[in-house]
Amino acid sequence: MEAATTTEVASGSQQKGEEASLADVEGAQASPRQEAGSPTPQHLPPIEEYPKIWLPRALRQTYIRKVGDTVNLLIPFQGKPKPRATWTHDGCALDTSRVSVRNGEQDSILFIREAQRSDSGRYQLHVQLGGLEATATIDILVIEQPGPPQSIKLVDVWGSNAALQWTPPQDTGNTALLGYTVQKADTKSGLWFTVLERYHRTSCIVSDLIVGNSYAFRVFAENQCGLSDTAPITADLAHIQKAATVYKTKGFAQRDFSEAPKFTQPLADCTTVTGYDTQLFCCVRASPRPKIIWLKNKMVIQGNPKYRALSHLGICSLEIRKPGPFDGGIYTCKAVNALGEASVDCRVDVKEPPASLTMTRFCS
Repeated sequence: MEAATTTEVASGSQQKGEEASLADVEGAQASPRQEAGSPTPQHLPPIEEYPKIWLPRALRQTYIRKVGDTVNLLIPFQGKPKPRATWTHDGCALDTSRVSVRNGEQDSILFIREAQRSDSGRYQLHVQLGGLEATATIDILVIEQPGPPQSIKLVDVWGSNAALQWTPPQDTGNTALLGYTVQKADTKSGLWFTVLERYHRTSCIVSDLIVGNSYAFRVFAENQCGLSDTAPITADLAHIQKAATVYKTKGFAQRDFSEAPKFTQPLADCTTVTGYDTQLFCCVRASPRPKIIWLKNKMVIQGNPKYRALSHLGICSLEIRKPGPFDGGIYTCKAVNALGEASVDCRVDVKEPPASLTMTRFCS
């Protein structure tokens, strides 16, 4: 009985050794052959399915989460019999106080209740079956809003433009910045308006500012989580002043309106009745203003109380007060200035009134 048992153990050991060799050819790790008479070895069951991990497409690139979000990754795998699944973080064992792992028959779940920036890194799932192993790598990045730019200053102001300059934030929120948002506010309204969005440089020129206003500026940093909570504001105001305009008058030749006297309306001949006042009219144009001289039969009558001469805006008039028979004749109006002279004549006839008119006057 004992010999048979020993032979059976040996043959069984040899058979298992052959099975292990076959499994080793297929990729499994074979256990060393035991000598007869040694303790019975513990062999692994034959491998029916090689270990393999099915990594979801969404996890084949960097998996980004915000601070405070939940990380819940379900990674399917295969292997029969059930393989051994383990996780590492940047090549080290997981911090079980923050990360939970649950391994099932065909999947493994990595769970973080509230992600922190320290949870970022490279996570690897190792699925082992015998001497075979499958590995999947997942890059997790936990981000948050960036800090504000460290400072901003007003460099220069000219015309309706202002030049600004600032320094990048110390904390970018664990990810690259998408750019900066520049805003302006005038002191009259105090309202902020966006000038530039996702601007990549750390200096800019703000144009089209309104003349007469004073402006303050501020800059936000922006990443995938949004804008920074705060923004530095310029200590100095940009005063947009109206530029002094100097008008240069062009020289021009002044037009010469000088003109020798010229009568535009001559005197008209008239017939009057003795004792009835009579007026003579004519019009003259001249520059400078001419001197008007009235004559009767070529004799100057200026200063004679019987006549009243007027001149206004080129209209010349002569009033003959209660003319008598000897007041008839040729009357002349002469206009004289530095450029020349001109004259017009007319005939005035004085007649006796009719007898009926005389009697009427006498009776009255």
